Amino acid sequence: MSQQAETTDIKKKILSTGIRVGTQVKTKFMRPFITKASPEGLYMLDLDITLDRIKTAAKFINRLGVENLIVCSGRQYAETPIEKFCETLGSKKLLGRFMPGTLTNPSLPYYIEPKLVLISDPQVDEQAVTEATNAGIPVIGIANTDNITSNLDVIIPANNRGRKALATVYWLLVRQILIEKGELKEEDPMNIEIDDFETKITEEEIE
Repeated sequence: MSQQAETTDIKKKILSTGIRVGTQVKTKFMRPFITKASPEGLYMLDLDITLDRIKTAAKFINRLGVENLIVCSGRQYAETPIEKFCETLGSKKLLGRFMPGTLTNPSLPYYIEPKLVLISDPQVDEQAVTEATNAGIPVIGIANTDNITSNLDVIIPANNRGRKALATVYWLLVRQILIEKGELKEEDPMNIEIDDFETKITEEEIE
């Protein structure tokens, strides 16, 4: 299968996941990534740019080493995608509240020195972004149409609120990192599906 056909295939697979559905707000930072507004007034992100940025992020992660990456999120729906991502690639995860000083205060027991930080939402993960910036650590961030991205080094424009959308972004990232490493061919299927990355809602949460 040609790379062109493979890209089309991937696009078909992920279009229904809501990965490119933004919010009703657009910031000046995110304007370059927006194609149009939907009839419901939601800004839509350019999927080609998203896929391209995922490739850029994967190259960056591989260059600095997956073992030197820390993935953080205070967003509940990002928990399973991040766990799966870290389990597959051997990166470190920080879920829930980001403890102040984690990246900036060496005297703290939980202090760490990653070479790269990946976050799921610049707003929710603001503490992580600020500390990484202060410590001179590059940040890759998944950003929605309403996010402020001034402190991100690589922006992955995508819906960072939806369960399926977040699962898809992390799945795509894992896939691309494995391709870059030469452990997976472009045309090969992954042995883990987007569904495996998705945070499942429990019955109690629905009611």
